[in-house]
Amino acid sequence: MPRVIPPFVVRKHDPGRQRREWLLLAVAWLGSLLVVAAIASGLASGLRKENSRAVLAAAEAQNEELKKHVAVLERSEQVAREALTDVQRTLRERDEEIDALRADLAFYGRLVGGSKREGLAVHALSMKPVGDGGGAWNFSATLTQNFKRGQDIKGRLTLSIEGVRDGKLAALDWSALGQGLDNAGIEYGFKYFQQVNGTIMLPPGFAPNRVKVRADGDGGRVEQEFEWKDAVNGEAEGKDDVRQ
Repeated sequence: MPRVIPPFVVRKHDPGRQRREWLLLAVAWLGSLLVVAAIASGLASGLRKENSRAVLAAAEAQNEELKKHVAVLERSEQVAREALTDVQRTLRERDEEIDALRADLAFYGRLVGGSKREGLAVHALSMKPVGDGGGAWNFSATLTQNFKRGQDIKGRLTLSIEGVRDGKLAALDWSALGQGLDNAGIEYGFKYFQQVNGTIMLPPGFAPNRVKVRADGDGGRVEQEFEWKDAVNGEAEGKDDVRQ
């Protein structure tokens, strides 16, 4: 059978169609690039999120460890402060005990005296406010002697106080302090020692600085000055008695 040769098809050349085909190809290629970019971006975002979660978890764990470490350090510091406070309080108590023992030793040493005999002396003075501090003060003056051993000595004790009033130096004698008490003073009588107690009244606006205790009797006369703050703190002890 003879071969049939198809007839030639003659088509009109269309440049616009060719451009459309190229445009479609370009759009398809660009779309494929966008799809690939989106997929890559999604994968990268997922990786970043996973990495951020891991970093955050590690940071939170480290923060918890640091908090625990800080808590331990704070507790250690608190324990150290409390221990230091206890040590300081113990040292103060020991110092107070030592001071009290020294005072007792000086007191009994003055009483015993060995071969040395001493006459009437004002060993110590203590001042305590009465009530709410309205100006009244209780005082306790300790008198000693070992010159007349075993013999009673008698006499009277008075106080005078120096200070500041209305911006000027002022002094109050026993008659001003006693508020109607016997101007001759408070009686005492003892063989070795005695605490003479009494109450005085300071006028308003008077700021005391020093207290002078005077004991006068058959054991002689003695005057001893004390700083007011020492007498209030219970630390006032006689040192150099002024005898007359």
